[in-house]
Amino acid sequence: MAASPASGWRGNIVIYAALAANLGIAVAKFVAAAISGSSSMLTEGVHSLVDTGNQGLLLYGQRRAKRAPDSDHPFGYGRELYFWAFIVAILIFGLGAGVSVYEGWKHIQSPEPLRDPLINYVVLAIAFALEGTSWWIAMREFAKSKAECGWWKAIKESKDPSGFIVLFEDSAALAGLIVAGAGVWASHHYGDPRIDGWASIVIGVILAGVAMLLARESKGLLIGERANPAMIAAIRNLLEAEPCITHVNHVRTIHTAPDRVFVAVSADFSDALPMGEAESLIERLEHRLKAQEPKLSSIYIRPEKREDAVDAVAMG
Repeated sequence: MAASPASGWRGNIVIYAALAANLGIAVAKFVAAAISGSSSMLTEGVHSLVDTGNQGLLLYGQRRAKRAPDSDHPFGYGRELYFWAFIVAILIFGLGAGVSVYEGWKHIQSPEPLRDPLINYVVLAIAFALEGTSWWIAMREFAKSKAECGWWKAIKESKDPSGFIVLFEDSAALAGLIVAGAGVWASHHYGDPRIDGWASIVIGVILAGVAMLLARESKGLLIGERANPAMIAAIRNLLEAEPCITHVNHVRTIHTAPDRVFVAVSADFSDALPMGEAESLIERLEHRLKAQEPKLSSIYIRPEKREDAVDAVAMG
């Protein structure tokens, strides 16, 4: 069943909130940078502009990932979202961090005369309020999805990069705003415009760290990660409870999308079970597994001898 427009909006509220906040903040920062000549404010504007583009890419990736399976991609296009998440990490590193460090170094080498910082403080305060709101929404939604799991473990186990990417971006943005504000204040307090340039470099380092963390998490998803251990255990328990299965050799899973899982099962069936009944049993097991775990999009159950028995025969 296709999602309604309302449910689609609700499902992406974190991304839409971040996109709206970053777009408005980027414009305000660029105006403030042009008036005040602040290097850290300029890099903060670039940071917000990159974040705006990143949210657009995540929305695009989500739309592309929802395409139906076809002959070329029989398991669907769900993992395309992971590709765009990896691109987002590259953009944060290349554009966000790279431009910040470059602008900061250029400002240190050729410092501009100090100007009235009032506009910077006004824009930073507004930006902090908007970014804080976006961050709070991202935190609230991610807290719902993580349940009782710890924060870091929840990020490691998450198969939907949209939520934790926005959370990391907003966290980096708030840290960047604090650094930018401190840089502007220190530059005027000590009468040294180069301090503002150093603040820009610090912002670049923060963005580079976040980008590398996101790239690592996105790479794991792109290569292919197993399902949640609790799901794997539930699948194994259901199979082991079947009297006609004498042993479950392995249960191997991989996420083909945040909400879709492929599972391959190797199990030793009772030798007394006729082939025709085994086929019917496999079909019943597939229906039971899908009813128990709705995320299972593809199930492959292969009857084969117990692995330790096969090894014993081979060695003998």
